[in-house]
Amino acid sequence: MRKKLRLGTRKSLLALSQSNWVKKEIETHWPDVNVDLVKFTTKGDKILDVPLAQVGGKGLFVKEIEDALLRKDADIAVHSLKDVPAELPEGLEITI
Repeated sequence: MRKKLRLGTRKSLLALSQSNWVKKEIETHWPDVNVDLVKFTTKGDKILDVPLAQVGGKGLFVKEIEDALLRKDADIAVHSLKDVPAELPEGLEITI
């Protein structure tokens, strides 16, 4: 029986490209693991009419995915490092 791993990702072309690469690598190195992509729309994805610099705030492109990890709705996530805030919520860590 294959193990399932839920990988949280944004729906953007770049995020999906990165996440599919990670999915392929995991499934190649651990053939008994099936990776499912769990796609999220983040606050940063929804703001289309205002420059993001004006919106401010931390984690515009990661907050929803961080919350999903903490709720156990995703097991791991792939982010562009530029989108990750310097301080992570308790219970989360960065692995490279």
